[in-house]
Amino acid sequence: MTSGTSRWRVTYQRTIAYEVINAHNLFDPCQTALLFPNQARHSRRFIVIDGSVDRLYGKSIRNYFYHHGITAKIFTFPSGEENKTLEHYLAIARALDSFPIHRRDEPVIAIGGGVLTDVAAFVASTYRRSVPHIKVPTTLMGYIDAAIGIKNGINFNGNKNRLGAFEPPQQVLLDRSFLKSLPRRHLLNGVAEIIKLAIIKDAGLFGMLETHGSPSVLNGFQDEPGGALLDRAIGGMLEELEPNLYEDDLARKVDFGHTFSYGLETRHEAHLLHGEAVLLDILLSCLIARERGLLSTGESARIFDLTFGLGFELDTCLLDPNLLWQSLDERTYHRNGLQRVPLPQGIGGCVFANDIQPVEVENAYQNLIHEMVKKNERVY
Repeated sequence: MTSGTSRWRVTYQRTIAYEVINAHNLFDPCQTALLFPNQARHSRRFIVIDGSVDRLYGKSIRNYFYHHGITAKIFTFPSGEENKTLEHYLAIARALDSFPIHRRDEPVIAIGGGVLTDVAAFVASTYRRSVPHIKVPTTLMGYIDAAIGIKNGINFNGNKNRLGAFEPPQQVLLDRSFLKSLPRRHLLNGVAEIIKLAIIKDAGLFGMLETHGSPSVLNGFQDEPGGALLDRAIGGMLEELEPNLYEDDLARKVDFGHTFSYGLETRHEAHLLHGEAVLLDILLSCLIARERGLLSTGESARIFDLTFGLGFELDTCLLDPNLLWQSLDERTYHRNGLQRVPLPQGIGGCVFANDIQPVEVENAYQNLIHEMVKKNERVY
């Protein structure tokens, strides 16, 4: 007598709920946002902080937790994409393991740029099969993109973000005052992601960039037009992320600018910031869209005028049509066998292409070189 095949089906729904909060003067002792959810004296916090941020704000951070009777372990992390590695992940994990925290009410706190929040959140998502974490982005890239979603990870085996997880933070705390200390290049690095959103989903945001982009960069987004611009970009990003947090749908508008940039960043890590690679990708994608009749000549001109007017310095010598095509091919694996390349349909609209050909990439490359030559001729 043989027994029949047994089968059990397990179904469980997990509610994802976290807040992204504008919280000014985070290290003022009167501000309690960083104490969430356990404000009891003698509780503990493990804090991963960017080395540059530590130099600027480390004393204030230590004084803040001391004032509230919180025992804080500060782990300083070196900034830069080159440090988004398994070795640094393990270094943080070892330090955390030597500083016991409660598993549910003493969250890991990550204070720094997108690289740091990615790595620290990955540690939190895997330590004891997940402990809570709070993210405090200190760069514009983290502020409007890297820190506000639920993805985290590290680079591995020569590939960006090859190891990682989906794990929501308890909170993301946004303090715009951090942006005052950023160099112009790093402000523009984040602006590239705002341009991405504006072109692919929000024509009104594009108009705000045309009007307020340059002065906002100049003053580190400290005035009200700059703040409104950031709030609109964050709202647009979260609007795209929220229905698809686990990326079950791989046709994602927010992947605009993240097809060809993958190979550029991997090869030129020492020379390109993430936003610079994304912007090169955006311009190439816009030129493909223009050739397909999805973007008018006038709309294309507005995009290039905005890019040049904001003062981006783009090195087209880093471009290689073969590398660009290889990057598209790799992303096809990542997107489950289809290209799913977001292309602008006018400014503020989006379609997805699954039939881009190598000749289109070559032509976009040549046309981008031509646009850069025209720009330099106008300058001189």
